[in-house]
Amino acid sequence: MIENSQLKVATFNLYNYLAPPDAFYDFQRIYSAEQWAKKQRWLADYLKNQQPDIIGFQEVFSINELKHQVNAEGYPYFAVVDEPTVIDDFIYRDPVVAIASRFKIVAVSQVEAEQDDILAMGLSDNFNFSRSIIRATLEVPHLGHVDCYVVHFKSKRSMLHHQDDESHSEQQNLVMQLKSQALGRWASSMQRGSEAALLLVEIIKRRAHTNNPVIVMGDFNNELHDGVLNHLIADHLRFSGHSQNSPSRSEFKLQDSWQLYQRHVVTENDREATHYFGSSSSVFDYILLSREFDAGFQSSFFEVVDYHTYDQHLINPQFAYDDQSTDHGVVMVTMKLRD
Repeated sequence: MIENSQLKVATFNLYNYLAPPDAFYDFQRIYSAEQWAKKQRWLADYLKNQQPDIIGFQEVFSINELKHQVNAEGYPYFAVVDEPTVIDDFIYRDPVVAIASRFKIVAVSQVEAEQDDILAMGLSDNFNFSRSIIRATLEVPHLGHVDCYVVHFKSKRSMLHHQDDESHSEQQNLVMQLKSQALGRWASSMQRGSEAALLLVEIIKRRAHTNNPVIVMGDFNNELHDGVLNHLIADHLRFSGHSQNSPSRSEFKLQDSWQLYQRHVVTENDREATHYFGSSSSVFDYILLSREFDAGFQSSFFEVVDYHTYDQHLINPQFAYDDQSTDHGVVMVTMKLRD
């Protein structure tokens, strides 16, 4: 048996991970001691049962509590690059992302887009990612240094908010609400798409400099193959001259781990949703991989042999156990060292 012949990577939206007596978003939203214990137990059970080696977390408020909890579950390496906003000493907003790993984290940095790239896209010079993105370089067996990115792109919620004016008629207020929603939701889409494009550029530049394998994981708040985000998998990029057919082109391509898994199975499966809203369902949570994890690449080290969406708490919840879990499915991919 070859040691460390399997690698498991998960992305996990924790959904308001905040220890009491602090509140998330407004003063009434505080977990009781019992609710907080149940939330921590749910996370601990997932880690014990699924045993991922690397986990990207979203919606983290209580950084120290999460670090302590994952350390206790066998993850000695943990990192964040930002802190949530605290208002009135106990009301928390703007949760952050985090990464936990069984493998050593040798470097951590916050991804920052270059000003020239921001301006080239026609964005304002004060553009920022809605949530800071982690790039953690891990020492992974058989691969060496691997760059892991944890993201939480801008949500679909409108960036504009209309308050009814009592001096206006009902119809006037309705028109203003519709205007606010139309413009605000598209503003969110532009923010989300811009974040993805600028992240991809930074990944490409980093890859050209280090040639490290790449893992991108997180809550994308959008379907990957939607027009706003599909440039992340770079299928549509075009190159002039000899570059179009150059073998090195695949070096910069990211692939959806689900698609890599489908190549491994005999019969294609339906992909489980990771988020539900009313009667609609979507896949918002993704793990993207560079060619070192693609069995179709002759020199790859690993291949994706399993793709699992943990979603029983969404589709068949047991209230007594699941009521403080998360509103997302937890995605994990298993990769095996190639023979």
